[in-house]
Amino acid sequence: MSSFVDLLNSPRETRPNIKFEQPGEQADSQHVLARVAFEKNGFAPELHKGVPTVGVPMTTETEPGFHEVFAASGPVVAGREGGLVYAVDGRHLFCSIQVTERDVYRDAARIAYDSAFELATRLGYPNILRMWNLVGGIIDDNADGVEIYRDFCAGRSEAFALWSGRILHIPAATGIGTRGNGVYLYFISGRADAEVHHLENPRQTPAYHYPESYGPKAPSFARATFADGILYISGTASIIGDETVHKGNISGQVDVTLENITTLISTENLGKVRAEGGYTLRDLDLIKVYVSRPEDIPFVRSRCEEVFSPDARVVYLNVDICRPDLLVEIEAIVQ
Repeated sequence: MSSFVDLLNSPRETRPNIKFEQPGEQADSQHVLARVAFEKNGFAPELHKGVPTVGVPMTTETEPGFHEVFAASGPVVAGREGGLVYAVDGRHLFCSIQVTERDVYRDAARIAYDSAFELATRLGYPNILRMWNLVGGIIDDNADGVEIYRDFCAGRSEAFALWSGRILHIPAATGIGTRGNGVYLYFISGRADAEVHHLENPRQTPAYHYPESYGPKAPSFARATFADGILYISGTASIIGDETVHKGNISGQVDVTLENITTLISTENLGKVRAEGGYTLRDLDLIKVYVSRPEDIPFVRSRCEEVFSPDARVVYLNVDICRPDLLVEIEAIVQ
């Protein structure tokens, strides 16, 4: 088996291939860096046939589950350290950890991030490209009467502050609810020499500059990350500046969300770091659409089918969003 040093020193294909699969479509595990199972029941990160695998409770009994699969770009070394499960392939690190349900998450979130950042830097992958934070009860209150998402964000922010200068930048991310309890964290990161650009949206206040009215510590994420020829678009919602707009109006919120993504990926914005210019909504590949009210899903699906490519893989998940007044959130990847 290859060693970590061998993987870091050997040339590799730079582009990770990420795809959605139905469980019956599972790829050969020899070519898989990691797998995230979106199913009715979650399970803690584990090594399944040598592949880091985590199950997130995001679907109902009547909805089909799916897997998000990260393909390996070279020989893989996988392992476990405490609650962390991870794999590297010479260009990328995948890492996942679960924070079990508790009364207050702040300290546990900081410790989880701290351990993940220590692993990433020690193995030589300090360029975080994309993070997912899947939070049970995201808009509920913790034991201190603080919204769980704000509680979680405080611990996450403290970890980023602790690792400032070693974890190179704040990346694209999604913070979204689940149908279970606890927090599921996973991310993909690159080597220190990776060319990585983190983008903001001129229509929106950077999340890490949100005022204290949104919590004691601002959320730690960029609106998008462009690296290795791949664009990772963070969870995007009906927010202008830092304020939710079109409260209670699903049509208005879908329109603003799509307008926000259009601006984010435009030539005027993305063209600052991508020589070929920007993208349009028809270029989006892997799209997750989170809808908080189940009765809104048919409308949201219809609207998305109008603007996205028929070749795009799109999944719809009925879960809570990080603000009670947000009805829809969309994330995507272009690769």
